[in-house]
Amino acid sequence: MKINLVSDTVTIPSEEMLRYMFNAKVGDDVYKQDPTVIALEAQVAEMFGMEAALFFPSGTMANQTAIKLHTQPGEQLIADKWAHIYNYEGGGVSFNSGVSCSLLDGDRGMITAHQVERAINNPEFYHSPLTSLVCVENTTNKGGGACYDFEEFKRIKAVCDSNNLKFHLDGARIWNALVATNDNPKAYGNVFDTISVCLSKGLGAPIGSLLLSDKATINRALRIRKILGGGMRQVGYLAAAGIYALSNNIERLADDHRRAKELANVLQKLPWVAKVEPVETNILIFSVRPNVNEALLIEKLQQKGISISSMGHGKLRIVTHLDYREVMHTYVMETLLKL
Repeated sequence: MKINLVSDTVTIPSEEMLRYMFNAKVGDDVYKQDPTVIALEAQVAEMFGMEAALFFPSGTMANQTAIKLHTQPGEQLIADKWAHIYNYEGGGVSFNSGVSCSLLDGDRGMITAHQVERAINNPEFYHSPLTSLVCVENTTNKGGGACYDFEEFKRIKAVCDSNNLKFHLDGARIWNALVATNDNPKAYGNVFDTISVCLSKGLGAPIGSLLLSDKATINRALRIRKILGGGMRQVGYLAAAGIYALSNNIERLADDHRRAKELANVLQKLPWVAKVEPVETNILIFSVRPNVNEALLIEKLQQKGISISSMGHGKLRIVTHLDYREVMHTYVMETLLKL
């Protein structure tokens, strides 16, 4: 039995999802003539109370498009020091938009309105880059799947409005956050200027993200997507996977969260574990004691058919997902207890 807990991006489409994809009606989406893509975009925009959406091949491209929409070269955005847009998007902030980052020392990847307010450069002081954008991530990836309190989003939005800043949400795991907090997704449309959402993590689709905003902004995003090479042809086959996932795979995310918390409970009992970070959703981060060789530990687990990932410096990560079934979960917990 092979159990991959490296990421929630490793899932394989189910037979039901594949059948739904195979039967999709398609057209040329570069000409905006793919009916399934149009349906998906309308569905997700409506879910979040926003006017329009645009389908992208990746969340990175959707985020980079948002940054390009909201900034000019030489300006600066504000984000947490662990933000995906800074750490895991290949330096695209500087390469694509010519923008620098003011990185804040948040709590598990989450920043506060007070921190944002203090980080804004004086727009009259032309020696410093002009602050133009605030980016947040929900859930936080490097922060261990932590979820923002929505009230903090509202406070950050008030700071943005007072200082003429745009507000972008990297919602790569927004579905996990919504299930964990029971927040209303439509409320997000009232707070953010742009939102990116991903279909290929917790929801189990093979590919795809969407960028949400007002119609005028999405029309501008269409041009940027083209420049970045994101225009796709009969992509309705992939959009169909997203439609299927939205109908069938959101509520079950609670199972992923439960299993991650149960794994955390097991790890807390083990003598070779130094610390287990708080678990809210499907990402579990823990640290081993200084005398434990993390590479050797990963190898031992691989020999037993279990793959997890290293974050360096004795910190390890487990991510539960759609293809991690209960029988696998029982086996992993039993194996951890025997190490």
